[in-house]
Amino acid sequence: MPPCRILFVCTGNSARSILSEATLNHLGHGRFEAHSAGSRPTGRVNPHALATLAAAGIPTEGLSSKSWDRFTEGSGTPLDIVVTVCDSAASEPCPVLFGDFVRSHWGLPDPAAATGDAAAIDATFRQAHALITRRLQALLALPVERMPKDALRRALDEIGTLGAGDNDAKPA
Repeated sequence: MPPCRILFVCTGNSARSILSEATLNHLGHGRFEAHSAGSRPTGRVNPHALATLAAAGIPTEGLSSKSWDRFTEGSGTPLDIVVTVCDSAASEPCPVLFGDFVRSHWGLPDPAAATGDAAAIDATFRQAHALITRRLQALLALPVERMPKDALRRALDEIGTLGAGDNDAKPA
């Protein structure tokens, strides 16, 4: 069975979507093929994101900030799932993609916007990565290969509501 192809999308594609892509590829053991992109990519991966991944033992080779154009122009690999990770609570515009895939939103404050000294910024990235990891573990627990699209969308939407402190919450 081919892997489930998932795209994580945010605005800059420098932190949240990169953390999601690398972590799911690491934890998914070939069951998922994760990618990331941005509607207005910064052109570089945030060094704190790379450091956070490296500290967690997750490979960072090949990660890059790229435009979603490569996934929307029809010539790319078909996608099964698209998850936006922008923070609508902070009035950050979330990109809209069209296609025959399941869509979900997992809002997350942008750790790249963190201010303060290096320790405070690193802590913000670790916290964001912990939440991303929590949500990805819930995704990995789903039988996505056998789920009807409407049930998968509902489960993904529920995962998007999980917070870092929701240790016992599980998607339906």
